[in-house]
Amino acid sequence: MSKRLAATCIVSAGVLWGMIAVFVRALSAIGLEEMELVAIRSFGSLLFMSVAILIYNRKLFIIRIKDCWCFIGTGIFSLIFFNWCYFKTINYISLSVAAVLLYTAPAIVVVLSAILFKERLTAKKVTLMCISFIGCVFVVGVFSTKPIMNLTGILIGLGAGFGYALYSIFGRYALNRGYSSLTIIFYTFLFSTVGTLPFISLHRMREVVIGGEMFHNIVLMIGLALISTVFPYILYTVGLTKVGNGKASIMASIEPVVATIVGIAVFRESLSLTGIVGIILVIGAVIALNVQEI
Repeated sequence: MSKRLAATCIVSAGVLWGMIAVFVRALSAIGLEEMELVAIRSFGSLLFMSVAILIYNRKLFIIRIKDCWCFIGTGIFSLIFFNWCYFKTINYISLSVAAVLLYTAPAIVVVLSAILFKERLTAKKVTLMCISFIGCVFVVGVFSTKPIMNLTGILIGLGAGFGYALYSIFGRYALNRGYSSLTIIFYTFLFSTVGTLPFISLHRMREVVIGGEMFHNIVLMIGLALISTVFPYILYTVGLTKVGNGKASIMASIEPVVATIVGIAVFRESLSLTGIVGIILVIGAVIALNVQEI
């Protein structure tokens, strides 16, 4: 795979992640809670990945016990932890500040990758990282709101960004140990599924789903698992085979831009001037990252 194709995979992952609100809002409207949505993402994705690997290559199920910590990292410390922190943050401070704290992830990835994987921390990388983050700040509209600053909320929000960043870190460790992107994704969802079980009621979820338009609800659940989870995680992990963690994380920050566009097109949300500036900054940083190697 060429580096250009790998970059395309990562940007595509960001686009698909940015569309998640379509499914989350619809499923939340029928009464499903946040951790239940995390469970649906994890379990639904696990089913799809199981079938894909059974058809493609069953040997991809094989892992070394001593490497389980990599997948515990991607599944529990990243996928579950960042979701829990993000939803918790929303209860303490404004949505705009919560979103910005989540997108401290690229900066965390760049720093951790420099320390753990000896990736070069160049002036260009730092500059584009800052531009991308500033763009995220504008996109979510921090400067057009009056957020309530709460220390607890801010600290938990930073935890969300840290958890979000950990997927790139643990995913890199797994790739360096020779595991396929499909294997990494499968075990990420396996561990995240198991990790959500103590926090949900399967009986309540069943009642909510079948209590309404069951077919419609199931289609939404499949969309959440497949379109906004399986596909982007595969694309992102495949992209990591040719693109450094820091660069990949910055490129994936196109996600809030797509989320903003979805909000306008689907939910008829308004876009401020600062939002337009933010979109230009994020897209500009992504383009600059692909013009020349960092």
